[in-house]
Amino acid sequence: MGGTLEYLSGLLGGSGGHGHGKMKRRKQLQTVELKVRMDCEGCELKVRSALSSMKGVESVEINRKQQKVTVVGFVEASKVLKKAQSTGKKSEIWPYVPYSLVSQPYVAGTYDKRAPPGYVRSAEPGYVLATTGQQQQQQQVGRPHDHLTDMFNDENPNSCSVM
Repeated sequence: MGGTLEYLSGLLGGSGGHGHGKMKRRKQLQTVELKVRMDCEGCELKVRSALSSMKGVESVEINRKQQKVTVVGFVEASKVLKKAQSTGKKSEIWPYVPYSLVSQPYVAGTYDKRAPPGYVRSAEPGYVLATTGQQQQQQQVGRPHDHLTDMFNDENPNSCSVM
C-alpha cells in the first residue's frame, strides 16, 4: 500500500514533469550496533539523549552490562558512531559476533576475553560477516592455505591418499 501511495503522489505532485527537480532518495531502516564505554546511569543517559536527538532515529536500546547500544532508524552507521563519540565516550562499531557463527572461536585474532558471554571478535581471518536483514551469516573467502589442507582431506574426492 505504501508503494502505491508514493507512486500516485509522484504522478500528481512529485517530479512528474512539473519542474520540481529530482526526488530525494529515502534512507533505509537499519539497525546500528555500537560498543560504547559506559560506567554509570549518567553515562547511559548522556549517550541515550544524544542518540535519540538524531534525525531519523526510531529507538535506542542500551545494555550497560555488555556496553552495547542498538540504534534503529533511518540513519547512517558512520553518523551514529560520530554522535556517540561526541559524548566523550569511547565508541566503536560493535566488533563481536555470536560464538556459534565462528568456526574457530579460540584463534588468536578472534578470541577476546573482554567480549560479552557468548560472543567473540568478528575479525576471523578468511571469513566475512554477511548481514541480510535480521540474519547474519558467515561466508568463507578463499584463504591461501585452504587448497593445501584440502589436498589431504578425506572428504575431498580428488585428494591425495598417502597411507
